Amino acid sequence: MCLPVLPPAGAAPGAAGMGPVLLLALPLMLGLSRAAPPDHEVTFLPGLRKQPSFRHFSGYLCAGPGKHLHYWFVEAQSNPQSSPLVLWLNGGPGCSSMEGFLKEHGPFLVQPDGVTLKYNDYAWNKIANVLYLESPAGVGFSYSDDKNYATNDTEVAHNNYLALKDFLRLFPEYCKNDLYLTGESYGGIYIPTLAEWVMQDPSLNLKGIAVGNGLSSYEINDNSLVYFAYYHGLLGTELWKDLQTFCCSQEKCNFHDNSNLNCTLKMEEMIQIVEESGLNIYNLYAPCDGGVPGGLRYESDYLITHDLGNSFIRMPMRFSWRQNLFRMPVARNKVRMDPPCTNSTDISVYLNAPEVRKALHISAEAPEWQVCSFEVNRGYKRLYMQMNDQYLKLLGATKYRILVYNGDVDMACNFLGDEWFVDSLCQKVQVARRPWLYTERGENQIGGFVKEFTNIAFLTIKGAGHMVPTDRPLAAFTMFSRFIRNEPY
Repeated sequence: MCLPVLPPAGAAPGAAGMGPVLLLALPLMLGLSRAAPPDHEVTFLPGLRKQPSFRHFSGYLCAGPGKHLHYWFVEAQSNPQSSPLVLWLNGGPGCSSMEGFLKEHGPFLVQPDGVTLKYNDYAWNKIANVLYLESPAGVGFSYSDDKNYATNDTEVAHNNYLALKDFLRLFPEYCKNDLYLTGESYGGIYIPTLAEWVMQDPSLNLKGIAVGNGLSSYEINDNSLVYFAYYHGLLGTELWKDLQTFCCSQEKCNFHDNSNLNCTLKMEEMIQIVEESGLNIYNLYAPCDGGVPGGLRYESDYLITHDLGNSFIRMPMRFSWRQNLFRMPVARNKVRMDPPCTNSTDISVYLNAPEVRKALHISAEAPEWQVCSFEVNRGYKRLYMQMNDQYLKLLGATKYRILVYNGDVDMACNFLGDEWFVDSLCQKVQVARRPWLYTERGENQIGGFVKEFTNIAFLTIKGAGHMVPTDRPLAAFTMFSRFIRNEPY
């Protein structure tokens, strides 16, 4: 039963009058720490030739009545007691943070055989304690007792806050550690909305947030993507001229929700090229795993849909085929939602192995693991069209550091849009846009570009796509290290 811990009715003050729940809570109230839950510790992880020297834990956190969110927590590889605590969320909405763990910056990387793990030389837990949370319920191994997975931005933010509080109830030794909230893609919504809750809780030592290739504003993301596509050679001069003619006036373009029919028709051509032609929307210069897909393809008895992008979500001609898809009878039960041009076979095979589920203490109530949940995505209500208010609240407190970073060849949440978004916050520039460097094989290399404002920085990672640590692991680790340690980029 997943319910808040409450004192028993009529309990008298003082130890003599306490019920068993309060007696259990007494060490916490006295400020004493206790060991992490032993039944959550992963003592043997299949696929590793040698078990790690650091401790890691997997289990469930309570995110409200009947909601069980799966987590995998890895202690820092050195000095966990004094290292910061970092929460990580992948996006979607409806995609699993196990992708971040096993394919991006976790300590173990799944191999193509779906059986073997190898150690990650650039794991973020080399310098931080990292909590990977599968959110919301219905994603990955997370579930709710009533199996109702319809949710929205506001509910998810609160549930994530409750899960974080439950984690610190289980691991009170980390209550005073510096706390950072980080995420990717639709994490651009998850992280700032969660931060609103966390910044109001004085018991949490929030120091900052970092968002990678995040969705910060639908309008800015849409408008910037058209420029990104043209200047990366995707649209051609004729289509670009037509878009300028029909979608722009007085030197201002609206590609996002323009009512001009000719603009809509030209935008449909643009979307066909960028999102449906077989280009890898997550990394323009990477191949498309599985080859050039059609709009829909069948594999076994599953309908696979290739659309987890967040662009042009409000455009009628883009939204209508989604709605029709959801109404199809086959969509009710057996739908897999793999992001386009990606291959999740290795991680799916690994996490669904019975011995792995057992090692990670996965509940029998948990569904088969999938990288993204069609059901969660279908029932998800997007309430926020932009994150300006949330960022301005954080910046107004003048004590939190913010990093917005983008791989510069991603089209799902492109760098230009996030740069425009950060500029729109109208903060004071501290350091003008410049290259930032990292060291690889003993030589300095340009990692990308950075522009620093008061308490917020915008940074690009050269040659990386949507999943920055996958594409540029050393550059990503260097960036993360400098952010966490408050060092110059």
